Amino acid sequence: MDWKLFGSTFLAIFLAEMGDKTQLATLSFASSGSSRWTVFGASATALVATSAIAVIAGEAVARHIPPVWIRRAAGALFIALGVWTLVKANST
Repeated sequence: MDWKLFGSTFLAIFLAEMGDKTQLATLSFASSGSSRWTVFGASATALVATSAIAVIAGEAVARHIPPVWIRRAAGALFIALGVWTLVKANST
């Protein structure tokens, strides 16, 4: 196993997920008084499923597009979303 890749992937996903809509929705479900373990199991399974879809899609895309261009496109998309968020926040 490539532990460097594992660590960087874990850290990036962990930091990206902290405080996002998914975590807030999970918090809301858990606070409803229902079984916390059911909420944990469902949210963990959902995250695993979406991650599996991303890995499969990433592998399929990488067969046709060089990884360097995928990283560049992802970076450009993150920058564009960041700029859009800042513009939207300042216009409110």
